[in-house]
Parts: sequence; structure tokens; C-alpha cells
Amino acid sequence: MKHLVVALSLSLLAAVFTPAHSADTKKADAAAVVQLQQRMDAAEKHYRDAMLAEDEDAAATATTSALAEMKAVVDACTKQRGCAVDTMLTTYERLLKATPQFDDGMPAADEDPLDERDFTAASVPDTANAASLLSEDGQRFVKMVQFNPAVQAGIRRWLTDMRPSLMDSYENYRYMQAQMAPAFKQHGLPEALLFGIMAKESNGKVHVGSRAGAVGPLQFMPATGRRFGLGNDGSGFDTRYDPKASADAAAQYLSERMAQLNNSIELSLAGYNGGEGRALRVFRDTGGRSFWDPDVYNQFPAETKDYVPMVIAAAWLFLHPKEYGIRWPSVSSRPSTITLAQPASLYELTICLGNWGSRDGYLRALRNLNPRWAADDMLPAGTSLNATFRISWLYRFNCAHGQRMALAKQLMASNVQSALVRVGEPTPAGSPQVAVATPAPSAAAAVPERKPAKPVKARHYKVKRGDTMSEIVRKFDCDLGDLAQANKLRKPRYALKPGQSLKLEGCKG
Repeated sequence: MKHLVVALSLSLLAAVFTPAHSADTKKADAAAVVQLQQRMDAAEKHYRDAMLAEDEDAAATATTSALAEMKAVVDACTKQRGCAVDTMLTTYERLLKATPQFDDGMPAADEDPLDERDFTAASVPDTANAASLLSEDGQRFVKMVQFNPAVQAGIRRWLTDMRPSLMDSYENYRYMQAQMAPAFKQHGLPEALLFGIMAKESNGKVHVGSRAGAVGPLQFMPATGRRFGLGNDGSGFDTRYDPKASADAAAQYLSERMAQLNNSIELSLAGYNGGEGRALRVFRDTGGRSFWDPDVYNQFPAETKDYVPMVIAAAWLFLHPKEYGIRWPSVSSRPSTITLAQPASLYELTICLGNWGSRDGYLRALRNLNPRWAADDMLPAGTSLNATFRISWLYRFNCAHGQRMALAKQLMASNVQSALVRVGEPTPAGSPQVAVATPAPSAAAAVPERKPAKPVKARHYKVKRGDTMSEIVRKFDCDLGDLAQANKLRKPRYALKPGQSLKLEGCKG
């Protein structure tokens, strides 16, 4: 009976005090939710204030700290009764998307940049896919790099006098990797081979051209380019300069050579450099022997003999940097876009972006990612440009508002001639200096009269089939604007017709 009374008493006490306790809990939960919302609001303000700071390093640190606080608030919200996780998460995700993710998946400095197994393409025959080409069970790619003295000599050159070129090639390639690598992987070709060709051909500079007429990051000649869909796209732009299009064409070209030449990387590269006809003829005449057979090797010109091992050497270093003490440049290359808030040229953008996060600034990256535009073309507001998350963040930080863009425009508009001011007639050497106040010369007297120069007869050039405006500009060292204006050609197409006579105004060559 005593136990029953105690039990009933406890039940009554619970009935009396539970509602009060539940009310207190609700108040505590509500207070906690308010506190979390206040933390989220403060973190968001901290983030937005950081975006207005004058120092990029401080801004990056502050925005990262603010995002970390927001993430902590979201985590706490998931454990707090009554907290609207969706609301908190929306704020966090909105600002996260506006922030460059500078850690973009790059490996640590002592790790290889990629896994050879990633090259495998399930839809590609085993005899052609990259895993087979790089495997240890009889394929030559790895073994030749390990043991062939010519390739080892190429590695030595890349690691000594040519190391700066190798580093530049890697940095330039990383910006274009998302555009170029998929084509090689889809054709079952090693990405390292793409890097090796690009390093040797152009160092990853999209606008490079040779005296023979090859242009672009992979240096396609006009006729070869046309076979694989490259050339004038109808607007006056030559797609040989386009990283994605040229990589796709190169993958198709090498796949053709590999099929013809018994999957020989060396002979395929020899065909890429020295002509596919020569490579096929030598292959057939020698019964399919190796490129390194003296009877084969000696039938190629010196340039090709140098080209093949240098490409393979660069490809090998791309795959195995740690073995040779290479620390690749850290590149934040995650793709993004910029929509211009005001008219600007790539030169102006380069100035206003600064070089935070990149020793050399972003002109080469902007040009490589936007090959259609010359660096001094004035692009209208609303133009969309390819960029990276870091570049797009720097654009919002430095170029969309504030004085940096105004400064860039002032610098680009500056002209040396405007700095020259005549303050009086020159005094002959040896003449006594007499301090005599003289009135300022009139504008007419300030500049001595000059006899008009005899007019120079303008040169002309007859447009040939396949010519593009960019090729003519490079061939004759022309100013694109002057040449276009003299011939009434409108951008961006600069349309040319075979047989058309161009007046070579603004050309030095």
C-alpha cells in the first residue's frame, strides 16, 4: 500500500510539473533558434563586408571564415528542434556559389597529377585504349621513356634549359584542360600525349603561329585542319585557335595514324610533325619496323627526329613528376564565366584583375579561354567570357565596381605622344645662358612647320583560298583595326573572299 501511494504521488507530481517543463523547453528551443539565426545573419554580413575590402588576401580569408561559420550554423540547426534547416541552407548555398573554390581538386605537390587508369575508355578496343598503351605488359610507351636514350635526353632538356617552358605549358594547359582532355579520353588516347604535343608545339599559347602557316595550341596547317573541321567558322574566326575544337581534331588525326601504323605512338607523332604520307610510306617500305630502327629513323628530317622524343619526354614527365622532383604550379582552374558589367578589353581586365593567386596575372588564361577576341578588342557590356572561379571572383571584387577598372581604362588610353610638350626653342650648344623672361610661344610657333611627306603608295595583297584575317595580320605584322578599317571589313567576321585585293594599311611586314 505504501508503494502504491508513492507511485501515485510521483504520477501526480509528473502531471503537475510536465506542462511547465515542456513550456520552458519550447522557450529554450525558440531562443536557440533565434541565436542561430543571429549567427547566420552576422556571418552573412561578415561575408558581404569582406567583398568590399581593399585587400584580396584579407577578403579571401574573411569570406572563407564567414562560410565556415555559416556551415557550423547549418550543422547546429540540424540538431536543434524548431530550426528551419532549409532557410539556413539556402543562405549558405547562395554565398557558396558566389565564392571561388580555390581548392579545385589538385593533388598534393608530391603526388602524380592523374591516375593512368583514368585513361581507360570502355567503348574503345583494347588494342587502342590508353590503359593498354601505358600498361606494363608489353606496350612501349612506358618502356621507351624509361630506357630509350633519345627520350631520356629529351627529359634532360625539359628539366634543364627548357624547364620554364615546361612549367608554362603545364600552367597554360590546366586552364584549358576541361576543354581539351575529353576529346583524347573519348578516343582512347592518353591525356599525357595531348600535353606532350601541346608543350612541344605551342607551350600552351593558343595564338602561336609558325612560318609555315600552322596555328593554334596544337599547330594545325590549313589543309589538315579543314579535313577535321577546322578553319573559318563563317564569322572570320579560325577554329584552329579554339582549344576544344583543335583537341578534337588532333584526337581524330592521331586515331587515324594509330590505325594505319600499328598503334605506334612514335610513328604517329612522326606523321603529325613530318607529314602522314611520309610516315605511312616509311612504315610500309620497312615492313612496319620501329621508328627507332636506323632505316626508319634516318628517313625523317631532323625536326621530326627531335620532335618525337621531346613529345614523349614531356608526356612522361606529366605522368611521373615526383620521380624527377617536379612540383607543378598550383592552378585554380575550375571553369566559370564572366558577364561584363561594362565595356572592357582583355587588356583592361588583366590590369583590373591583378595577379592575386597567379605570378604572371591572367592575360594568357583569358586569351586562351577566349581565343575569338584580340586582347585590345573593346567588348560590349553583357559579353560572356570563359574564365575560372578565381578569375570570376576577382572580376566581381576588382572590376565590377570601384576604381580599379577606371584606372585600367586610363592606362590603356595613355599615349606616349601626349606626354611630349615643347616648352621653348632649343638653345644651341655652347651658347651663353641668359635668364630672360620670354612670353610663352603660341601654338603655331611651338611646332616648327614641316614639309608634307610624300605619299607612300599603299601595298596590296590578293586573298587566297583558305586565308583568314588572323593569318594575314600575322603574316604582314598588321594592326587589325587599321587593316579592317582601310578595307571596310566589319568585326567580328572580317569576311574575306578569294581574289579580293586588300590594302595593307597599318602593316609593317
